Amino acid sequence: MRFRTLGKTGFSISEISLGTWQLGGRWGDPYSDDTAENILNKAIDAGINFIDTADVYNAGRSEMSIGKFLQKRSERVYVATKCGRALSPHTNEAYTPEVLEKFVDFSLRRMRVETLDLIQLHCPPPEVYDRPEIFGTFEKLKIEGKILNLGVSVESVNEALKAIEFDNVATIQIIFNMFRQKPAEVFFKEAQKRNVGIIIRVPLASGLLTGTYSMKTQFGNEDHRTFNRNGEAFDKGETFSGIDYETGLKAVEELKKLFPNYKNLAPVALKWILMFTEVSCIIPGTSRTEQVISNLKTTDIANLTAEQIQKVNEIYDTYIREQVHHLW
Repeated sequence: MRFRTLGKTGFSISEISLGTWQLGGRWGDPYSDDTAENILNKAIDAGINFIDTADVYNAGRSEMSIGKFLQKRSERVYVATKCGRALSPHTNEAYTPEVLEKFVDFSLRRMRVETLDLIQLHCPPPEVYDRPEIFGTFEKLKIEGKILNLGVSVESVNEALKAIEFDNVATIQIIFNMFRQKPAEVFFKEAQKRNVGIIIRVPLASGLLTGTYSMKTQFGNEDHRTFNRNGEAFDKGETFSGIDYETGLKAVEELKKLFPNYKNLAPVALKWILMFTEVSCIIPGTSRTEQVISNLKTTDIANLTAEQIQKVNEIYDTYIREQVHHLW
C-alpha cells in the first residue's frame, strides 16, 4: 500500500481508501452487520487506513458499524464522516451552528469516540458557502476537542473553490474520474497551493467505468442507478457522473479497446486518478469484500502511458465533455 498526506490534516493515508455508502447493505437490500465487518476487516488487513462515511449512510448504521469495528482493532485508522444531509428540508436556512453541533455529538456517540478525525459538510446548499459563521462553528468544536479537522464534500468545482477560501477547510471531497475531468483544470492547483487534501469519490462513475455493464444490465428499483438518472432524488452528477447511460456505455467500449487486457477496467480507472499527484486518496464504495480486492489491484499495475492518457482524453472529448463539463 502506498500512502499520501491528506493536506493540512497531516494524516498519512492509504491512496486507495474505503467509501462506505453501501457498507453492510446494497441499495434496497437489508443491512448486514456481518457483511460490514467482513468488508472493514478485509480493507484494514490489506493496509487501508482511511474510511469515509456519513451520518445518513444506512440511517447511522454505517457509523455504528465502523465504531464497533474500531473497538476490535489496534491499528490507527482515520475516519472521516459528514453532517448536514439529515436536514429535512435540506436548505440553507436549516443550517445553523446549533444543529451542526448536535450532528457532531450524534456521530461521536455512534462511533464511540471522543474526537472525530475529520468532519465534512455534506454537499451543503450553495448559499452556505457565503456564511462564515457556519465554518466558524467548527473552530469552536476544535477547541472543545470534538473534532480535529473540517472538510467539505462538494458537487461542483465552483463550490470547491469557494470552500477552500475558508482557512479552516482542510479537505475537499469531490467527484473526479475519466468521465468527470473538470476538477483537474483549476481546482487541483488551487487546493495544492493551500495545502488542502483532495478526497476523490465516485471514481468509477457508479460502476460504469468497470466496463462490466451493458444495456441489458438490470439495477434494483431502489438503486440510484435506476431512479436518479435524471436527478430525481439528489444531484444527477452522483449517478453515472451525470452521463446518460447509453452514451457512457459507448465511451466505455472505446476504453475497452484501449485496455484490451482488462476484463474489469476498475484498476485502470483508479490508476488514472492516482497519476494526479494532487489527489490524496480515492474512496471507492464497496458492498462485497471481492470489490475491495479488485480496487487494491490498482497498486500492482503500471502507470498509464502518455499515449494512453491522450486517448482517454480524446474519448472524454468525443463522448462526455459536452454533457458534463459545464455542469459541475
